[in-house]
Amino acid sequence: MLFYLAHYLSDFHSGFRVFQYLTLRAILAALTALVISFIVGPWMIRTLSDRQIGQRVRDDGPKTHLPKAGTPTMGGALILVAIGASTALWADMTNRFVLITLLVTLAFGLIGFWDDYLKLVVGNSRGLIARYKYFWQTIAGLGAAIALYMTAKAPAETALYVPFFKTVMVPLGVGYIALTYFVIVGTSNAVNLTDGLDGLAIMPAVLVGGALGVFAYATGNAVFSGYLGIPFIEGTGEILVFCATLVGAGLGFLWFNTYPAQVFMGDIGALALGAALGVVAVIVRQEIVLFIMGGVFVMETLSVMLQVASFKLTGKRIFRMAPIHHHFELKGWAEPKVIVRFWIISVILVLIGLATLKVR
Repeated sequence: MLFYLAHYLSDFHSGFRVFQYLTLRAILAALTALVISFIVGPWMIRTLSDRQIGQRVRDDGPKTHLPKAGTPTMGGALILVAIGASTALWADMTNRFVLITLLVTLAFGLIGFWDDYLKLVVGNSRGLIARYKYFWQTIAGLGAAIALYMTAKAPAETALYVPFFKTVMVPLGVGYIALTYFVIVGTSNAVNLTDGLDGLAIMPAVLVGGALGVFAYATGNAVFSGYLGIPFIEGTGEILVFCATLVGAGLGFLWFNTYPAQVFMGDIGALALGAALGVVAVIVRQEIVLFIMGGVFVMETLSVMLQVASFKLTGKRIFRMAPIHHHFELKGWAEPKVIVRFWIISVILVLIGLATLKVR
């Protein structure tokens, strides 16, 4: 809205043209999302607490988690409010990439909300039954994949690019839809699995989201994309504004979620953030780089898959508990140590991902 207002006012005063710059709008979007989080956060925490929408802790988990029982959850709604409002204020909502990304984020947030609602309000410990959850994730993921495929204007938008190589481009055709679906749904569930400690999931999401914003800006700029040897896709630069809102909202949420957490994000936040990262990576054609930068999410997911497979095949567990962050807790690592070390790993992996922009 402010983007359109500034565009209108620029006809009367040239000074308002400064708001057409992506970088300025991205900065303002991040700050707006951060301020919204700071303003809405305390009220939301009080509301969740008053309605006794609190975390339930497993008895078979680390004993250090028992005091967390009752901590307000579903705080991911704060992230969605900040992202949605800030994006609407500062982004060009006629841009198809922004519109699709925001709709996917909200759709997965709605799925997560219903799962949290069933578990925490209705009292159904199972929440949304797995097959129903994956069904709605499939609908949202395939919907986004088909929309992006049908609206593609250039071959570059549906080809697979391999990092570190300038000329390796694999045309995917209809296979693009399958790849997009798996990236969006897979990343969504990977972030959800990672969300088990205070601030563990949100900081890597912020780091990856910020880095993807850099890719979006470069991919949408003909000069920069040509210089860096990455595909030029018109319109993707606007995704930088969305990524900036994710960073601002994520940092605002971390203010309340840092150890010891005042609020947890719940599935409503984790599923939405993962889907957002997945769809942005697809739009900027950096699915493989997402796999690198989101290595913490990959590691958490693989630990669960390996644990389940090992137990079913051999009756033995590889880890003391999965996801792997619980394994380190049961080994005696303090929760803050696990969190910060995983953050450090994320920083390293994001830097490696960003290095692929130039190392080609």
